[in-house]
Amino acid sequence: MNDLSRKKGFFFVTTGAICWGMGGTVAQKLFQEFEISVDWLVSVRLLIAGFLLLMISCIKSNRSHILGVWKNRKSAFQLVVFAIVGMLAVQYTYMASIKHGNAAVATLLQYLSPVMIIIYLLLRKQSIFTRQDVITVLLALGGCFFLLTNGSISQLSVPVSAVVWGVLSGVAAAFYTLYAVPLIKKYSSLVIVGWSMVIGGSVMSFIHPPWEASSLSPITCGYILFVIIFGTMLAFWFYVESLQSLLPKETSLLGSLEPLAAVITTVVWLKEPFGFYQWIGTACIIGLVLLLTRTKQTSSETTLSA
Repeated sequence: MNDLSRKKGFFFVTTGAICWGMGGTVAQKLFQEFEISVDWLVSVRLLIAGFLLLMISCIKSNRSHILGVWKNRKSAFQLVVFAIVGMLAVQYTYMASIKHGNAAVATLLQYLSPVMIIIYLLLRKQSIFTRQDVITVLLALGGCFFLLTNGSISQLSVPVSAVVWGVLSGVAAAFYTLYAVPLIKKYSSLVIVGWSMVIGGSVMSFIHPPWEASSLSPITCGYILFVIIFGTMLAFWFYVESLQSLLPKETSLLGSLEPLAAVITTVVWLKEPFGFYQWIGTACIIGLVLLLTRTKQTSSETTLSA
């Protein structure tokens, strides 16, 4: 792998992660300043981003490659379940958490999904509880405590509804990650995510059709396009592209820029108050992500050497 290829990979993953984080902050501005509906934004975001990803996949491969998942009845059923219980659930709960709280807290709570996966695997007795798991859970609990209370036991720093939606977003993200494995192994990740976005957006359209929108100003349209193009379509596409040039452990590590980007843009651009202990909580959760990445790296190297 040459230096130019690696540089491209680093560009793709860092740009994608920053776009994800900034997309959440822009969505917060749409909800709180322009009073855009969560239902409407989720349906529009998923439909347009999904179609764009399928078009990219069609250009990169061919049309039969895109339709292949529908030729197998079991895979088609799994895709529909993944689209509704995984993709749509993740997107809706994440956006609802942003609307009721802010993008920084919503993104950090969603990043607790790896801990939920660890707990799920332990309950299913598919793994054993290690010292690394203890540290991971303590970082998660400590990070949540400081993030949500800012060090004060008597009150939360964000509304309870934001916390509930954020935790549900983490649960949905955990399901999304686990359930997607057999589909991604069999089909292109761009195809699976593209179709799941289209299906999820179509389901959401029955609740709030995309064409039923109040009059939108040019600046509002610009923010919406940013969320769709940069915060969704390009963010995912760049992440997938980075895997062609970088190791998965490197991509996961640099992906931790997403919550950092969400926190910084929320505090600097939207002027959201963020206390000292909340920064400690942020550091705990980002440290959790880095620790999990290091764990994956060690496991991969052990497997390869064996």
